[in-house]
Amino acid sequence: MADSLNIQRFNTRKDSIVTVVAALRDKLSPGGDVVSAAGRQRTIDVFGEPLTPNQVVQRICADVRNDGLSAVLNYTKSLDNVELDADSLRVSAAELHAAHAAADPEFLATIGRIRDNIFEFQQAILHSDVALPTTNGVSLCQRYTPLGRAGLCVPGGAAAYPSTVLMTAVPAQAAGVKQLAVVAPPTKFGSNNPDLLATCHEIGITEVYRMGGAQAVAALAYGLENVPAVDIIVGPGSMFVALAKQLVYGTVAIDSIAGPSEVVVIADATTRSDFTAADLLAQAEHAPGVSILVTWDESTLDDTYAQLEVQVAALERHDVTRQSLEEFGALILVRNVDEAVEITNQLAPEHLHIAIAEPHALQAQLTTAGATFLGNYTPVALGDYVAGPSHTLPTSGTARWSSGLCSNDFLRSSSVIEYSQSAMQAVAGDVATMANKEGLTAHRRSVDIRVESE
Repeated sequence: MADSLNIQRFNTRKDSIVTVVAALRDKLSPGGDVVSAAGRQRTIDVFGEPLTPNQVVQRICADVRNDGLSAVLNYTKSLDNVELDADSLRVSAAELHAAHAAADPEFLATIGRIRDNIFEFQQAILHSDVALPTTNGVSLCQRYTPLGRAGLCVPGGAAAYPSTVLMTAVPAQAAGVKQLAVVAPPTKFGSNNPDLLATCHEIGITEVYRMGGAQAVAALAYGLENVPAVDIIVGPGSMFVALAKQLVYGTVAIDSIAGPSEVVVIADATTRSDFTAADLLAQAEHAPGVSILVTWDESTLDDTYAQLEVQVAALERHDVTRQSLEEFGALILVRNVDEAVEITNQLAPEHLHIAIAEPHALQAQLTTAGATFLGNYTPVALGDYVAGPSHTLPTSGTARWSSGLCSNDFLRSSSVIEYSQSAMQAVAGDVATMANKEGLTAHRRSVDIRVESE
């Protein structure tokens, strides 16, 4: 008989909300320098010393910036145990075509439908130019133009993710980005995965590179001899990918610095506990994945726990899912709805599932989730796979101030300003006042000289 599931429980009737949130934050936000014994030995083998993850990323990115392609190939060999050359680093057009030709027609039809869903939504929310009516000789406009080139990170460690290709590439396509470069590690789940390659071909992506980790992020940011640098890097990945994106930000734009996938499920006495358990396990399956139940009904909490024990044993990835649930899961019993709202807003989860009888009534009070799912029949998996919003979302509490990836992230905005001669003369005095206050006399003179010329 299997051991009982050891998932952490909190009760705000015994612990303050501050205590509960602090405990979860401490548990769910490991530092970037945490490394296992095996990981430490790996860095010694590759680098000759026990570097922290931050130091590893700094070393890799510096080497790629300085040495380009040779550094990427060396790290691909030493870290991924795959030997490539300049030609095999990029997946050929023939390989993409062959993967597409061999793909299951039903799978390709699914990809086509999902692509249409995403494109329709992402195009609908796309910013458009805003021009104020010209008055008194002043014309003002905010203009939006697509970025020229985007790099898309697709994981490939424990599973293949064609959905990540769709959820990163299609928003960029909706924005009008012309050049898309996909990077995925050279594994059976990454750039060697036929379903992933077929997905790229199906939606028109022609650039796919066999590289992952920090070296792939650095290659996209700095460019290689045969890989032009990009303007923005988006998509999830390992801790090393996240740290590398953080390091290259400023050289290029990034979407976010992503941590483990997360869900908070808010449940009441009407919520089906078997549904809730399935939702929590779906996030834990990411391994690591953060799964948190918040409820004010004690029987719901107990029933959900019982369902977790039953359902986790039946999963294909039950060992890693169970471990993830025990390390990063929590069942929280609160006094009332208000406490549920307070805790959830402080946690600011990536995914929030409001699975109560009247979810719309609570939605307005919950303001910090990356994506919100309403009702018993809207599991997070719908957002992961088929809905229009991207599944690339803020994690680790960053939803307090950041947003999920969307088509507008692939646009840059710029202002367009035009004054007639008379309009310029009308505000010349205001310019002079401000320039004098700031001691920037050349600024004032650039207007004065035009006034005086008349």
